Amino acid sequence: MSVQRVLALVLGGGRGTRLYPLTRDRSKPAVPLAGKYRIIDVPLSNCINSGVQRIYVLTQFNSVSLHRHIRRTYTFDPFSGGFVEILAAQQTLDNAGWYQGTADAVRQNIRYLQQPDIKHVLILSGDQLYRMNYADMLATHTASKADVTIAGIPVHDDAASALGIMRFDESGRVEGFLEKPQTPQELEHVRTDPAWIDRHGIPAKGRSLMASMGIYLFDRDCLLDLLTKTDYQDFGREVFPAAIRSKRVQLHPFDGYWEDIGTIRSYYQCNLDLASIAPPFELSCAEAPIYSRGRFLPPSRIDGASIRASLVSDGCVIEQGAVIENSVIGLRCRIGRNVVIRNSVVLGSDYYETDEDIAANTAKGLPPLGIGEGTIIEGAIVDKNVRIGRRARIVNDHGWEETADSDRFTVRDHVAVVPKDAIVPDGWLPEPSLAKK
Repeated sequence: MSVQRVLALVLGGGRGTRLYPLTRDRSKPAVPLAGKYRIIDVPLSNCINSGVQRIYVLTQFNSVSLHRHIRRTYTFDPFSGGFVEILAAQQTLDNAGWYQGTADAVRQNIRYLQQPDIKHVLILSGDQLYRMNYADMLATHTASKADVTIAGIPVHDDAASALGIMRFDESGRVEGFLEKPQTPQELEHVRTDPAWIDRHGIPAKGRSLMASMGIYLFDRDCLLDLLTKTDYQDFGREVFPAAIRSKRVQLHPFDGYWEDIGTIRSYYQCNLDLASIAPPFELSCAEAPIYSRGRFLPPSRIDGASIRASLVSDGCVIEQGAVIENSVIGLRCRIGRNVVIRNSVVLGSDYYETDEDIAANTAKGLPPLGIGEGTIIEGAIVDKNVRIGRRARIVNDHGWEETADSDRFTVRDHVAVVPKDAIVPDGWLPEPSLAKK
C-alpha cells in the first residue's frame, strides 16, 4: 500500500511536568534515550522506515534543543520531496494564543493539511517507544473503507486504569471508548473476547482489553471536517470519541513493544530494559533502524573496568576499577577510577572540556565534567553536563518517593535524579533535610 500521499504530524508534547526535572530545559521529545538517541527519533524513524517522508513536528514548550536536533539530523535529498519541518506555536491573524491541546495544535496549522496531494493524515505522539510500519496501518484503513483508523494494543486488566480502552465489533469497527476505566463494571463494558485477538494473529496471553496507542490515521477530508465543525481541543478525549459517533473508525491491532514515556519511572525503567541482556525492544534492527544525529565521536576507551548488561555510547572514557551494571552510559561520559554505577541512566555531556578548562575550573573549586573517583550511583538518572566530585553518593538511601526540588539531587517516583548542569562536590551524600516538607 503506497504511503506517498500520507502526511505525518508528530505532536511535540506539552509541558512534560511528570518528566521534570528532565524537562526543565527541554521538551519531552528532546529527552535523550538509550544513551545516543532522543525520544523524537522514534516516531521520525518509524515514518522514514515506512516510506512516509512528509513530516511536520508541532512544538511549543522548551523547544530550542528539539529544533536544533531535528535541523541537524533530518535532511532529505532534493529528489525525494521529503522533509521534516517544525511548526512551532506562533501568533497569526487567525490565532493569537498557544496551542490549547493536541487537536487545537493541528487546527492552528490546518492550512498545511489542505495541500491538494494529501489524502491521509497520520497523527503521532512524540514521546513513545515502539516500532511500527505505518504502511500496514494504511492497508487496514483502506481495506475497511474507514474514515479513521486507530492503532490498538492488547493489555491486561492491571494496565487499563492508565489507558483509553476501546470496544469494537467482530469486523474491528470501533463502537465505544472509555478513558482510564477504574471499576470492574467499566472493564466488562469494554472487554474483548481473547479469541478475537488470537484470530487476528496476536497471541492473547490472557489480555482481553484493547488500549489506544494514540496513533491515528485520518482521511484528510474527514479530519478537516472534525476540526472545522467543532472546537475540540484534544484528540484522545474529544475528537476520537466524536469520530466514533459520526464516522467509521477502524481498529488496527498491534502486538509489539510499546511504551508511553510519560513519567520519570517509565523513562527510567524503559532505559534499563533497553540495557538488559534480553531487551524487549531491539535497537539493532537492520530492517527498521532508529536514526539519530551523526556526531563523529571517537570510540569509547575502557581501561580495566567491569561492565555488565549495559549500553555504553560513543566518546566515553571509563577508567580502571569502575563497575557498571545494568545501566545506560550516554555520550562523552567520563567515569573515574573505582566508580560504581548500578541500575542507573547517565546521560553524558554535550561537549568535552579542554585541559585549560579543567585547570580553570579546578582553580574555582569545581570538579571536572563527569563522575569523580570512588563515587557510587545507584537507582538514579544523571542528566547531562553534570560535575560530580570524588566519593560522592547518588543513592536514594532514605527510600523517598519524592523530594523538594534541588539543584543537586531530586527524587521523583522513588528515582534519584541529578539535574542538568548540576555541581556535586567531593564526598556529597543525600541529607535527611532534602525530604519534602
